[in-house]
Formats: sequence, C-alpha cells, structure tokens
Amino acid sequence: MPSPATAIDGCEPADSVLLMRIARSDEEAFTKLVERYQGRFYRVARRMLGNDHDSEDAVQLAFLRVFRSAANYRDEWRGSTWLYRILTNVCIDAWRKRREESTSAAVVAATGQAFHTERLDLEAALVRLPTEGRVIFLLRYMEDLPYDEIARIRGITINTVKTQLRRCKQSMRSYLTREAAR
Repeated sequence: MPSPATAIDGCEPADSVLLMRIARSDEEAFTKLVERYQGRFYRVARRMLGNDHDSEDAVQLAFLRVFRSAANYRDEWRGSTWLYRILTNVCIDAWRKRREESTSAAVVAATGQAFHTERLDLEAALVRLPTEGRVIFLLRYMEDLPYDEIARIRGITINTVKTQLRRCKQSMRSYLTREAAR
C-alpha cells in the first residue's frame, strides 16, 4: 500500500494527501477529490435512496461534510474508507428521514404496480432490506469493496459484514422468487 504522501499510479495525489490539503482549505484538492468520487458516490447514493433528487442532495451533503471535517481525517484509515463512511451515513440519515416522513408512500412504491421489469424488481428487493444491510450489500456488490474495508467503513466486524450479506442475499432471493412466481 502506498504511503499517504505518494501518488496514485504516479500521477494523482492519494486520497489521504488530498484530505490533508483540504483540511488546510485547499480548494484545488477538494475539486480533485470531488472529480474522483462524484460518480462513485452518486451510484451508491442512487441505489440506496432510489431517486436522482435525493441522491444528488446526499452526494452534495457528503462532500460538504468532507470539506468541513477533513481535519478530522486520520491517515490510519484509507482515504476511500473514510469518504465512503461519510457518504453512507448521509444516505442512511436521508433514507431514515424519508421513511419517517412517508412510511406508507415507501411501502406503496416498494410493492406497487410500477415494478414490472427485472431491474425494478431488484430495486424493490433492495428497498426491503434493512438499512444497514442495504449499505453493506451495495458497498460489496456495487462498489466491489473487500469485507475488511466495509467493516472499517461501517465500524463493525468482518463477521458481521458476512452475516449481513448472507441475510440480505437470502432476503432478496426470497423476495425475487416470490415475485417471479406471480
């Protein structure tokens, strides 16, 4: 693993270097970090929150938190781990807030007649997962992060990550099997 002072592929500064520069209010470093992560962050947020508007808001809020709290970054973590932790926490907060505001609307959206294609069925299955399970599932299978990094991002053990993934896969398989039988 490269040291924090080294560059990625010899060209770009490592995330940890950018975060240290952002802590000193370096806007150019912040711009580079946003360019590096905005697509990845949007994909995760979109899968977690289910719509463009909420996803865009979550990504913006996550980057704002990164900018404001970059001084709190500790280089014992990979920069990406710290960044994804911020994003997933923002998404969980947004998802919980939305769920509290419109529980019945979320149920209708998750189970309503609009879900006809396989892709939408997968989204409906994702909506049914517990919040923490959904985060872990998306980090593993959408972002292809290893178990140990997911454990660090979420502040849990590797065994908990594996258990959550097993439960999520079982839940999704069960839901998709029932839907296919309809």
